[in-house]
Amino acid sequence: MRVRNRRLPILLSIFLCIPLVSEPAQGQGSLATLSTSRRRFMHDPNVKEEYKKWLSQDVAWIITDEEMADFVNLSRDQQRDEFVVAFWARRNPNPGAPENKFKEEHYRRLAYANTHFAASVPGWKTDRGRIYIMYGPPDTVDRHYSAAGSEKASSIVGVVAIPYDWELWHYRFIEGIGKDVTFKFVDTCACGEYQMPVEKDDLKKYAPK
Repeated sequence: MRVRNRRLPILLSIFLCIPLVSEPAQGQGSLATLSTSRRRFMHDPNVKEEYKKWLSQDVAWIITDEEMADFVNLSRDQQRDEFVVAFWARRNPNPGAPENKFKEEHYRRLAYANTHFAASVPGWKTDRGRIYIMYGPPDTVDRHYSAAGSEKASSIVGVVAIPYDWELWHYRFIEGIGKDVTFKFVDTCACGEYQMPVEKDDLKKYAPK
């Protein structure tokens, strides 16, 4: 599959640093306040590990700031259990149904990320894992390897080869973002942990000197 230069600018520079949670909801205070509350929650010896794991891992990429603020301020396990039930119920595509396809798909994505994207960190913590969990499997994946992809690389950045493996994930449509969305991941550590570059013309910095 050839890389089309016309779509390269849509590599989502504005999404290269997607935060852990969304922007704070009105009336919920600043991100700094929320971060402090979250740290207090995570280090509270009276909070069971299952609730800490649920917040910091299971729903890390899909919980909103408002929901997080509400959850970390709960004081009893019963309240937390009820919150978790309500959290998934709000996302059930078929409200009231015993089966929640959204929840099932979310945990499938989480398991897939941990199986396929783990490197020096668990798969869900990687950039590929994050995007996969948030948006599901891409419609196409364009893989480039440092030795085999020199022709494709030169067509993009005008160099002989890029000394790192990298991937382009293309989505035909992502709700809330739009059409023809592409994410780029580069294995700069050569350790299998593909990361999203943070510079607009990031591929150029990987050109051989």
